[in-house]
Amino acid sequence: MLNIRLLIFIFIFGLIGVACSSQNITANKAPAQSIEELQIQLENVLKEMQVPGMSVAIVHRDGPEWIAGLGKADLANDRPVNATTLFRIGSVSKGFVSLAVLKLADEGRLSLEDPMQKLAPEVWFGNKWEASNPVRIVHLLENTTGWDDMHLREFAKDPLTMSSFETLDYDHSSRISRWCPGTRMSYCNSGPAVAAYIVEKIVGKNFEEYVEQSFFKPLGMQTATYLHPISELATTLYHSDGKTPLSYWNLLYRPIGSINASANDMANYLLFYLNRGNIHGTQVIPATIFNRMEVPTSTWAAKEGLQAGYGLSNYCTSYDGFLYHGHDGNVPGGLTAMAYMPKEGIGYFYSLNSGNREAFKKAGAVIRAYITRQLPKPSLPPVVSLSEKTNAFSGWYEPNSPRMEFFSFLERLIGLSYIDFEDNKLLVNSLGERNAIFLPVTDTQFRYVPLNESQDAEPTLKLLTPNLEGQFIQINWGLRNASLDVTLKRIPTWLAIFEIITAGFVLLALTSTLLYAPFWVFQILSKKHRYLAERSILLWPLIAVLSLLSIVVVCILSDMDVAIERLGNLTIWSFTLFLATIVFSAASIANVIALWRTPKHEVRGDVHLYSTMITIALVITTVYFAYWGIIGLRTWA
Repeated sequence: MLNIRLLIFIFIFGLIGVACSSQNITANKAPAQSIEELQIQLENVLKEMQVPGMSVAIVHRDGPEWIAGLGKADLANDRPVNATTLFRIGSVSKGFVSLAVLKLADEGRLSLEDPMQKLAPEVWFGNKWEASNPVRIVHLLENTTGWDDMHLREFAKDPLTMSSFETLDYDHSSRISRWCPGTRMSYCNSGPAVAAYIVEKIVGKNFEEYVEQSFFKPLGMQTATYLHPISELATTLYHSDGKTPLSYWNLLYRPIGSINASANDMANYLLFYLNRGNIHGTQVIPATIFNRMEVPTSTWAAKEGLQAGYGLSNYCTSYDGFLYHGHDGNVPGGLTAMAYMPKEGIGYFYSLNSGNREAFKKAGAVIRAYITRQLPKPSLPPVVSLSEKTNAFSGWYEPNSPRMEFFSFLERLIGLSYIDFEDNKLLVNSLGERNAIFLPVTDTQFRYVPLNESQDAEPTLKLLTPNLEGQFIQINWGLRNASLDVTLKRIPTWLAIFEIITAGFVLLALTSTLLYAPFWVFQILSKKHRYLAERSILLWPLIAVLSLLSIVVVCILSDMDVAIERLGNLTIWSFTLFLATIVFSAASIANVIALWRTPKHEVRGDVHLYSTMITIALVITTVYFAYWGIIGLRTWA
């Protein structure tokens, strides 16, 4: 549900010019050959990564293989985790929204193609294409509304006394379609929240009650709850350090991420998926519902035949050549994965009571290595020969489907990519990916070939048919994460080169300001600096760059554990972020004035030239920030 920490890191890396490639973590040891070995490996991960505890379940189609709790649920009271301990499962909760909608669709009470405006006209949203391309129910669940993701103030709001409609009305400014609905996928938490509200209207009861009656009870999820459970039943959530406890977080939109569930509960939930709606001999919903959940239909790529991607609160991921379906969950202090392989008839669930993402990845790799240790690798689709028409897609592309509009100013630079074809391969080059290889499965569909890893068994890249909006490519980077599903738009070569040169010039200029500062400051302090007129044209750029660094510091100190509290409300942290952007723009303007007013004969020639270059860089950055709304940014508003 939340990816704030990742977005913060993108922000930081963009400022300092560092880009890290997202790599899939695989188990670094031989797969466990028994549950006993698996338990030891997981306990070692917890100990090594300083994670207090975890909940875990491994389930086959014919029943659970292992359901357990490891480590501590509460460090202060030395309370252990067991199979009944409740963990926050975050966005895994979204699956119940789609299940509820599909159940009502099967009963003929709504349709996935119904316009949202028809079923919930009182819920505000903006869509300038509404007359011809309305926001439909399917768009809410497949994240193809084009809406911005929830704003930080939405994440930070405590909704205990608010109705479902009041929560949706609290801050609807994010619900504006930035592109035509049903074209691109961009993860958006508020879409499923609106769908849950529509369910409430149709069934005449609150969503949580409907899910409990329709799913929790029939599935045997006896302890699952959307509400804050008593402390004796639930785990305490901890910061990434594994020691500092976090307060319970009441999510504004409860249906999208508030479920507390035990390993026992989630084992039954996995059985429900593996047996296609049948649980303990009772068919709760038709099996066809799961087929619909697992395949996206509303993006351009899906309409042109690409089956990989985000379905109805269900997306596919590829690890070591095996294809999984399911969903992850992320809340402050908690990380969850629920994944299953329909054909192989096996799935797993695990949840950590810490926000340690490295531990989360390692635990997942250990579990997957165990459950696939005796399974034959899926066969790879054959590689076909590319036709000459694919060469028309060579060129420069930029991201065109940002999850959060606020980060567009960085994503479009960091994600700038060059697409080329060589030796019957499609190559992608960007700051984050160097010579990423995709092999053709058809003329327009390609599967990813990660370095030192098993190849994906499904195509993950689609060359889209050009339309009135331009030429596009959709990529899911190895099916690793729903947030990595990106649509790229072709841009002219001259524009790409201009952006690269400009960004490089600005980065070099701003960096040089910091490197040069100690020398002229030392000269001033030692009274050896005879050119007093140079002080102002050197000081203002330094103030501007230091204000940028203060933004970096705030972001570093406001990681996933505390970002909602610190940046979603008016705090010293969010106000510092706001003030730093104002100081940056003010210092940049002051520098322009100082340079203009300083007599040229009072400044050394090389210093004047240097200051002119720095001034140009600051003006470019200020204008760019102002265009994207960064100047005066109020994350709490």
